Amino acid sequence: MAIFDFVHLQKAKKIMGIFSKTCEYGLRAVFFIAQSSQENKRVSIKEIAESIHSPEAFLGKILQNLSRAGIIRSMKGPGGGFYLDREDMSTPLSEVVKAIDGESLFVGCGMGLEFCSEQYPCPLHHEFKSIRNNLSEMLQKTTVGQFNDDLIKGKILLTKSHIYPNKTTGNSLD
Repeated sequence: MAIFDFVHLQKAKKIMGIFSKTCEYGLRAVFFIAQSSQENKRVSIKEIAESIHSPEAFLGKILQNLSRAGIIRSMKGPGGGFYLDREDMSTPLSEVVKAIDGESLFVGCGMGLEFCSEQYPCPLHHEFKSIRNNLSEMLQKTTVGQFNDDLIKGKILLTKSHIYPNKTTGNSLD
């Protein structure tokens, strides 16, 4: 797809993310926590929410779920906050997605139909199955820690506002 087409589609809000909004915030939060942990810092919900542009109360529920699933860790009290240890950095991204959205991304129908199968496929079944399998494989092979160096170096980003002009300027594409 040409850059020109992509920009116009983004501006028109015609591009959908692969993950639910909850999962998007969860992944961004895990990456932010991993980056902070690499710098030996624990971070608060407020700091995470501000950094990834997420509603704080909504993010709190996501973080609680991720903590219960053992994806992230938390410590209460002075100097507390959310963090990851060295072992947590090897968590596959698929585990983060499963903890938030369940298995549907890995086994579900591209059109959201309950009865879609090899025997009774939906119109997108065969093409979507291939895409779903590739995505699943990528998420299983990619770990949280693999992103840290690039995040710290600023090679990859967690929010759209770093990519596009700030909304307050009136030039934002999203």
